[in-house]
Amino acid sequence: MVFLAGMGWWGMAVLGYLLGSLPFGLWLVRATRGVDIRRYGSGNIGTTNVLRVAGPRVAALVLLADAAKGWLPVVLARAAGLGEPAAVLAGVAAMAGHSWSIWLGGKGGKGVATGLGVLLGLDPRVALAAFGVWIGVVALSRYSSLGSISAAASVPLWMILWHAPAAHLVFGVAAALVVLVRHRANIRRLLRGEELPITLKIDPRRE
Repeated sequence: MVFLAGMGWWGMAVLGYLLGSLPFGLWLVRATRGVDIRRYGSGNIGTTNVLRVAGPRVAALVLLADAAKGWLPVVLARAAGLGEPAAVLAGVAAMAGHSWSIWLGGKGGKGVATGLGVLLGLDPRVALAAFGVWIGVVALSRYSSLGSISAAASVPLWMILWHAPAAHLVFGVAAALVVLVRHRANIRRLLRGEELPITLKIDPRRE
């Protein structure tokens, strides 16, 4: 813990970014299916596209891994006694690492699962409420992207409702902006009626 405390805020932010940048979706699909997830479906390395290409078991592993890399920096910053602002900074850095990964030449995923992990570390109530929004919207629309956008937009509202600390609200707004920016192409496809539904299955062996 002394080592972690000695890293300070910015050292913890760098650690958060490096953890967040680990492209588990790419690695796990390659290890289990022998294909590059970026060549199929939406081309995204996140849970939804992994579900389409590699099935629910691999998708569940990716979800857990991507959430864990958002949760861990928050826990480490708190364990180091650096305070909530440092925990938030580490969480934002983890989302940035996932979305703009050094392993992928500055490209990456949408940041949703990693953001969920950060929220689980900061305030599990908000994480569960936002996840509930995602489930409800996806159940009605069959579009994971619309669920993700709606869930991200709801995060600051839940935080205001439950009087979250100011540092947490900063994260809620920052996370919502990251998710919206990363979903720009999805928003355009939704407007054109061309978005891929979450129920779509893709067999790489047939392509």
